[in-house]
Amino acid sequence: MTKERLYLFDTTLRDGQQTPGIDFSLEEKAAVAAMLDRLGIDYVEGGYPGANPADTEFFQRRRTHRAVFTAFGMTKRAGRSVDNDPGIQALLQADSAAICFVAKSWDYHVRVALGATNEENLQGIRESIAAAKAAGREAMLDCEHFFDGFKANRDYALACAKTALEAGARWIVLCDTNGGTLPDEISEIVKEVTSVVPGEKLGIHAHNDTGNAVANSLAAVDAGVRQIQGTLNGVGERCGNASLTTLIPTLMLKPAYHERFEIGVTREALATLTDVSHAFDEILNRTPDRQAPYVGASAFATKAGIHASAIVKEPETYEHVKPEEIGNRRRMLVSDQAGRSNLLAELARFGLEVDRKDPRLDGLLADIKAREAAGYAYEAADASLELLARRRLGHVPAFFEVEGFRVDVERRYNAVGDLVTVSEAVVKVKVNGERRMSVEEGNGPVNALDRALRKDLGDLSSAIEDLELVDFKVRILNGGTEAVTRVLIESRDGEGNRWFTVGVSPNIIDASFEALLDAVVFKLVKTMPEMQAAAE
Repeated sequence: MTKERLYLFDTTLRDGQQTPGIDFSLEEKAAVAAMLDRLGIDYVEGGYPGANPADTEFFQRRRTHRAVFTAFGMTKRAGRSVDNDPGIQALLQADSAAICFVAKSWDYHVRVALGATNEENLQGIRESIAAAKAAGREAMLDCEHFFDGFKANRDYALACAKTALEAGARWIVLCDTNGGTLPDEISEIVKEVTSVVPGEKLGIHAHNDTGNAVANSLAAVDAGVRQIQGTLNGVGERCGNASLTTLIPTLMLKPAYHERFEIGVTREALATLTDVSHAFDEILNRTPDRQAPYVGASAFATKAGIHASAIVKEPETYEHVKPEEIGNRRRMLVSDQAGRSNLLAELARFGLEVDRKDPRLDGLLADIKAREAAGYAYEAADASLELLARRRLGHVPAFFEVEGFRVDVERRYNAVGDLVTVSEAVVKVKVNGERRMSVEEGNGPVNALDRALRKDLGDLSSAIEDLELVDFKVRILNGGTEAVTRVLIESRDGEGNRWFTVGVSPNIIDASFEALLDAVVFKLVKTMPEMQAAAE
């Protein structure tokens, strides 16, 4: 059976930039476009040429080689000709292979937002599409508020879609702009639209305001559309857009779709999806969503011992797809609910091959459960868990010994009368039998401790110079002024590796230092083979 082609349209650089807190630089736009191009996305929407200097400059560069680079903008304004509409002219002058126009398809918006007549809006659609076609561009129309418009005035919404089709649009995209339409409604409406516009010319643009953007996109595909719009990791205005990071593996790995359709993403590219998702979050300077479908760190994580025992025997017992197919991995969380199977699986992942009957396992498991009861959370801090296991099994070198530390925080007025807070840390360590004391100031006590600890570790310093603390979380485990504090630190290095460490203490500085110390030691453990090779 011949498979039908589905086309993926990414709007991360346009609609995704509507996300609060996201504002791409030119270099970031270029990096994201290149990632999407390598992944195999069919269309990459670059933004609004002419709307702002950054987008205008971006369209003066070559950004994609395989994907159809697309400019976005409004249809012709009422009362103007195409030649006298600056927005249309900016789109026609932009270096893009395709133009995606947006037009109102809800008569309520035509009247209130545009202040135009229904016919003037249709004329704008008709003339804008024709102008793009005449310029040799692939033309498409985003029918804004289509589903709400269809429910309010079916005939006019369909007239907008039909006008674009007759003018020569390659794609007519049905937009759930407010994100409030549900899958059954999407399905019913799309089926009606296919009586006017053939499905091979229809697309879907879903927002996630009811948490149904992915479901709505799939419902639209089932009903006949053949283009899907979305964004990396589901970023976008308000609650976000349909996540291509979720849609791509669903389309490729679920029989209901991969047996009927094909997309431009190869299996080799699919295996990079987790890396792409995390690299995108890196560009945004935010922590990846651990519970994201397919690509999250917890997407294939198992905590209950009975589940882990089954997974060790047959992974399919608790996994709907193979994690390696999207570049992810299986994780057995070790916690107070864990059993021996979880622990053995994690030890194997750490590279520690231990016999199931090794008597040390009982002690290690008891230690883990006792520490979890005291407040440690090893399911969220696998680097600290690995160090604990390695110490119990005798696999952590004594890189250095911390003999003590002290932190002073002083709040004072400076010479010009401004109130400032100064943190100073003193750390005493023994390296190769030699006692050393380092003093450093920092932006807060933890930063001061970090700087002081790493200031003078001799030959070890070069191995941790690219270590960076990227996230710091504090949780109070019980109430009152004598509360126990848990600190979780996320670290990364120059190669993009990330790891989590944990510390627990009634003293927040002490808990922070424990997590900080684990972060440094873990980096040294991972660098040791390279250090040993260099020494030899």
